[in-house]
Amino acid sequence: MSATESSCSSDASCEVFDVVVVGGGPAGATAAHDLALLGRSVLLLDRAGRIKPCGGAIPPRLIQDFEIPDELLVARARSARMVAPSDKHVDIPIDDGFVGMVDREAFDEWLRERARQAGAERRTGSFERLSRDADGMAIVHYVPGARARREAGAQACVRARSVIGADGARSRVASQAMPSAPDTDYVFAYHEIVRVPANKPHDYDGSRCDVYYRGTLSPDFYGWVFPHGDTLSIGSGTADKGFSLRGAVTDLRSAAGLAGAQTLRREGAPLPMKPLRRWDNGRDVVLAGDAAGVVAPASGEGIYYAMAGGRMAAEGVDGLLRTGDARHLARVRKRFMRAHGTVFRVLGIMQWFWYSSDRRRERFVKICEDRDVQQLTFESYMNKELKRKKPMAHVRIFFKDMAHLLGMARV
Repeated sequence: MSATESSCSSDASCEVFDVVVVGGGPAGATAAHDLALLGRSVLLLDRAGRIKPCGGAIPPRLIQDFEIPDELLVARARSARMVAPSDKHVDIPIDDGFVGMVDREAFDEWLRERARQAGAERRTGSFERLSRDADGMAIVHYVPGARARREAGAQACVRARSVIGADGARSRVASQAMPSAPDTDYVFAYHEIVRVPANKPHDYDGSRCDVYYRGTLSPDFYGWVFPHGDTLSIGSGTADKGFSLRGAVTDLRSAAGLAGAQTLRREGAPLPMKPLRRWDNGRDVVLAGDAAGVVAPASGEGIYYAMAGGRMAAEGVDGLLRTGDARHLARVRKRFMRAHGTVFRVLGIMQWFWYSSDRRRERFVKICEDRDVQQLTFESYMNKELKRKKPMAHVRIFFKDMAHLLGMARV
């Protein structure tokens, strides 16, 4: 044990926080912000230089619920183009609205800074491990500053009455606090941020998100070209470890007429495929965001669900701190799944079936021509709830889906 660890374990004057939030992405920054507003002492610990590969789409529900200012929107997507393996495509307008597009580097930093302004303390550092003091309180050990300091052996630690693990897929907080909890499968996502060329492709539209359903671009997911104002996110994802995502993105850039566009940066990271079965240790630790596995199947959407889960985690931790009852932490997952579990299950089945072959992908894009499908899909996406107010539209969609499933519909 180092001198720093020893003093933290035995010195009663060692810093104590109500909450240590590990990870400063949308989930962690939201949780830190909400808890600070409630008057809790909060430490937000985040690694330096972390940017997640992400298309950057945020729906109106997120913009409204989390009060996102217009200046963070680098583009407004007003339509989506679904591209089939045959290159046939369906353009879907977003009626009476738009999907906001953000640059994750600026967006995440704004969220962290908002948490600081609300009263949270920000520190840059890499989480190392959890331990316990003589009274059983959690001790969070971390390497402060940039990665280079790790080599010098510098370490620091603080006490925490509670911990939120928002440190991404394959969370180290989760592995420390819940080592026996079952893991989940992961998709690996990779994208390249490119500058929009001066000579744009002939059908380029900076207010349209293009989604490519093609086995050569992903055997089990999709490829995307999403507008970010002066730049674009071009990426793909797969659970197939032998598949070349870099090669797929190179092919996608060619297909989109962007092979020669200037590459500004490249990023890759694992994404969980479904929510973990357990998010808390029954005592003082709860997970949020990718650490909890809340990336939607089929769509890969994660920002809204991360922030919603971060808010619920904050409410659960506040309940724990008010009452001492750890059941508040267990209720976080229950609340989230009650609100969004049906969507996750439906999207999981959809991805498993429709993304399994190019023949099915072709039929899936064909289904997207239907206005009932388009309207119900976007209403549910924009508002983050399954719409039930149009029962006859659901009936029509059911029979149309059955026709496609049975091969009775023309492609």
